[in-house]
Amino acid sequence: MYSYGEGVPQDFTKAMEWYQKAAAQGLADAQHKLGMMYNNGEGVPKDSAKALEWWKKENIQQESNSIGPGWKYEDDTAVPNNAVATVEWWEKAAAQGDASAQFNLGVSYANGDGIPRDGAKTLALWQKAAAQGHANAQYNLGWLYVYGKAVTMDFAKAKELFLKAADRGFVYAQFHVGQIYDDGLIGVPKDKFQAAKWYEKAAAQGHAAAQGRLARMYYDGDGVIKNTVLAYAWLDLSAAQGNDITKAQRDWLGKKITASEKSEGQRLSSNWKKGDILRN
Repeated sequence: MYSYGEGVPQDFTKAMEWYQKAAAQGLADAQHKLGMMYNNGEGVPKDSAKALEWWKKENIQQESNSIGPGWKYEDDTAVPNNAVATVEWWEKAAAQGDASAQFNLGVSYANGDGIPRDGAKTLALWQKAAAQGHANAQYNLGWLYVYGKAVTMDFAKAKELFLKAADRGFVYAQFHVGQIYDDGLIGVPKDKFQAAKWYEKAAAQGHAAAQGRLARMYYDGDGVIKNTVLAYAWLDLSAAQGNDITKAQRDWLGKKITASEKSEGQRLSSNWKKGDILRN
């Protein structure tokens, strides 16, 4: 609310306070917005280093919630429960061309889990997995191109990889592609229609931050036809996942719309199930 001046005077200092609280809870969208504020000098002195620091935290938070299926084997009794033995398992499977093993072995090299860190090997393994259509590998590889880690920085290549992962239904990629178009990141012109399209795909999969951003677009009529009922419903779904920012926005919006609009928004959110795109 405060960063956009929605129903209250625009106040970047207040917005910063809210985003810092939410970021401390590990909410990736708040971490992203803090990065944007430092990048643009909104309410704080412009600081590209701090912007990058917050965006890295956002990336880590998203990756921690987007672990590929291979990681589950670490807790499976059929697999040795230690990092070194797990790496040996990944190496055998990766050598046979298993994309998930290639991805996870790349993560092990990236983090130094059971094996020395090696950015070049991470890159090679993720490239192999990405070539097989492994969405998480495509997504992580995209970030390497954004930051120029083990590769030459290439925003066009990063966008290409993010889109590939998003097209395969990888929810974190869908949300990030929405951010790219929404905020005009990595050299891409702002396109609110495309932003809403990708937020909607991620929101339908239950991504809380995407639900919140889509709600804001419905409230503003930005990239979509203005619809306060859908804005309320998406905020309600996001808030239900513990997002304090969207909870505050939902409560504020609930006081601005009519009782019938609020009731309809609550009906839509209560009947929603994963995969649904809200319509009224």
